Amino acid sequence: MASALIVIPARMQATRLPGKPLADIHGEPMIVHVWRRAMAAEAGRVVVATDAEEIRAAIRKAGGEAVMTRADHISGSDRVYEAISRVDPDGDFDLIVNLQGDLPTLEPHLVQACLTPLRDPSRDRGPQITTLTAEITDASERDNPNVVKVIGTPVAGHADRLRALYFTRATAPAGEGPLYHHIGIYGYRRAALERFVSLRPSPLELREKLEQLRALEDGMRIDVAIVDTVPLGVDTPHDLERARKLLASA
Repeated sequence: MASALIVIPARMQATRLPGKPLADIHGEPMIVHVWRRAMAAEAGRVVVATDAEEIRAAIRKAGGEAVMTRADHISGSDRVYEAISRVDPDGDFDLIVNLQGDLPTLEPHLVQACLTPLRDPSRDRGPQITTLTAEITDASERDNPNVVKVIGTPVAGHADRLRALYFTRATAPAGEGPLYHHIGIYGYRRAALERFVSLRPSPLELREKLEQLRALEDGMRIDVAIVDTVPLGVDTPHDLERARKLLASA
């Protein structure tokens, strides 16, 4: 099984929760919790990509690997690409994972789930990018614009996989049937990530404020693995308290 390079982009300038990566959760910074879970996935090399010396120091203190990147990146994908260019300049890793640094409750198996479609033997006809989703079971999420929905069509031979047609903050698709909550973890073939960061932001991306639409608008294929759990993303002080409670009982 091909090993992947897992990159966790982390920056200090979060609007709703300043200094978020270093927020304390039971004696350790949040970014260290995410790094530990990425390591537990045993999917490959794990690197934190940051623009803050404090984050690099926290990861190194925990025994991890971190690389400094520019402070002016517009997106996490750009930071990930700079990081892989620095730590793997010879291109030894073909599979890349962009793992958000605000998922301290991440279940490690989700990293492997994101990579599985990229390891399909029919790779020439397979996806260039992969991500995750879970069926919405909480009615309050259906109309919540902060819950991004995946609209996809089943992939033949894979009951637990969709081919993405669109991502939206709206309640979609209409009619009877399941809705799917997008989980922001991405797997890339290296060439696909290089192509993606070379593209300008697209019209639908700017309208929905969802950068994955840039790839779809350029004709890239995104497959979505259906999983049964959604990790808590920490964006606000309330989310941070929830994460502390969840991890206290883990």
